[in-house]
Amino acid sequence: MSAPAARSFPATSSSSHEGGPASGHTVGMTDDVVKDELRSAIEARRELGDEMEPAVIDAFVGRIEQRLADRQRDGERALQRKREHQKEMVLGSMGISVPLFALAAIFTGLPGVIAVCVALVLIAVVSSRS
Repeated sequence: MSAPAARSFPATSSSSHEGGPASGHTVGMTDDVVKDELRSAIEARRELGDEMEPAVIDAFVGRIEQRLADRQRDGERALQRKREHQKEMVLGSMGISVPLFALAAIFTGLPGVIAVCVALVLIAVVSSRS
C-alpha cells in the first residue's frame, strides 16, 4: 500500500483573520479548539484505520472551512453595521444642519455659521473613526 498523499490544511492563525479579537473571536480559545479538533481527527484516523482516512480528513477540513466562512460572514456583518451607523450620523447631521445654519445666520452671523460648519466636520470625523 502506498503512503497517503499529504494534505495541507488552511491557515487558522487569528492574526491573518480580518476581524481579529475585536470581532468577538478569542485568539487563545480558537487555537485551543482547532488543536483539540485536530487531535480528535488524528485519534479517529488511528482508530478507524487507513481506509477511513480521507473521510476523517474531509470532515476536519470541512469544519475548518465552515469556521472560516462564519468568521468572514461575521466580519462582513460588522462592516455593514459600521457603514450604516456612519450613514445615519451623516444624514442626521445634515438634517440638523439646515435649522442650525438658519439660526446661526440670523442670530450670530458669519461666526455662528462657521461654528456650525466646524461642528458638522467634527461629527463627520468622529463618526468615521469609530
